[in-house]
Amino acid sequence: MSIEYLGLSEINGPLIVLEGVQGAAYDEIVELTVEGNKHKLGRIVEIYEDKAVIQVFEGTEEMSLKNTHTKLTGHPMEIALSEDILGRVFSGIGEPIDGLGPIISDVKKDVNGEPLNPYTREYPRNFIKTGISTIDCLTTLIRGQKLPIFSGNGLPHDQLAAQIVRQASLGSDSDEEFAIVFGAMGLKHDVAEFFRRTFEESGASSHVVMFLNLANDPVVERLITPKVALTAAEYLAFEKGMHILVVLTDMTSFAEAMREVSSSKGEIPSRKGYPGYLYSELATIYERAGIIKGSKGSVTQIPILTMPNDDITHPIPDLTGYITEGQIVLERALHQKAIYPPINVLPSLSRLMKDGIGEGYTREDHQDLANQLFSSYARVGDARALASVIGEDELSPIDKKYLQFGTAFENEFISQGLMEDRSIEDTLNLGWKLLAILPREELDRVDTKILDKYYHTSTADETSSSEA
Repeated sequence: MSIEYLGLSEINGPLIVLEGVQGAAYDEIVELTVEGNKHKLGRIVEIYEDKAVIQVFEGTEEMSLKNTHTKLTGHPMEIALSEDILGRVFSGIGEPIDGLGPIISDVKKDVNGEPLNPYTREYPRNFIKTGISTIDCLTTLIRGQKLPIFSGNGLPHDQLAAQIVRQASLGSDSDEEFAIVFGAMGLKHDVAEFFRRTFEESGASSHVVMFLNLANDPVVERLITPKVALTAAEYLAFEKGMHILVVLTDMTSFAEAMREVSSSKGEIPSRKGYPGYLYSELATIYERAGIIKGSKGSVTQIPILTMPNDDITHPIPDLTGYITEGQIVLERALHQKAIYPPINVLPSLSRLMKDGIGEGYTREDHQDLANQLFSSYARVGDARALASVIGEDELSPIDKKYLQFGTAFENEFISQGLMEDRSIEDTLNLGWKLLAILPREELDRVDTKILDKYYHTSTADETSSSEA
């Protein structure tokens, strides 16, 4: 028999305190009834003797010390799951908001996930095509990887996220099932409507599950949204054998919600006011990506975060970089040149890319081409710095070639249309076309056999003549 507690001891922001509690457990879900007819959910976040501190997901508005009844459910937060969630839109705590009714299923999963034995993990292999040249060629996304996007306020990370969701696939020759789980925290209404409309118009919504926490939704709800999204992803991947790409935006909103709740609890702050357990909280989210032995499916993550003041050493991107396997960095200078997506390839990397590209995955020349493009574009920076001091006319012929390559690389390779979906073959061929601007002896990162097969001086001659 469940016990119902009448009244509260204290209300502090999104937190309430209940005294005289018996048999309560950490992370247990409680049901709250306000004024006899309004129902809310909460989660126990702290227990001390007979006192329980409860986070209220829907906020504590209209609640008072006397008008609230509390009932312990005896279980952690769970969501109902089935394959019917594909194509649906849910709130940040997993409640349907698309008007299509609740999910009817006997399967309910704890949103906190299940402990995973590291021994059961398989090493990530195979790439996921995004149709974006900079990502597919230079920072390739591998199944089972976690690859964050570091952005800043005002940069087009929302458009990039929508384009990835629209275009992502396992490749044209794959017959495996693929779906996307999209989790958003603290979105403005117009941005949420942009995502919803974009997915519907492109036809992608049929294989996308959306979990939306809006800017005017309670802050506490943001703490549970990524966990709910990843629980749905794990179900589809490990029980239904699908390959799932999880896009989470914006992890900065998640961290700021954690800071606000931590402050309400009176905890001692750490760097920049964030709680000392920010690292472990981020790790519990990011480490839910991967491949498990014996399962056909995989969970791949692209968390997006906006760096405050474009500071990559800020605690959120700093700790994220420790946990994840690389990063994709958006740069304001490229955005100001009207280059989309404004991905700065030099600080961007994918640490697992070498294990999912090359012969049998993409194409035999992929790794050498990527190495050479990185090397050549790094040399462009030196040539531009020198030109700013002595003037472009005083540069050596080879430095002028690098300036020409740098401009073409940014305008043709990095830059592409919002609706432009490039195949991996088109991307690699474009890379070779741009490298043909440089003399063959400058391409010292490419194996001679691959150079003989893919480097064509005729392309270089055509490029030079067209420039003339």
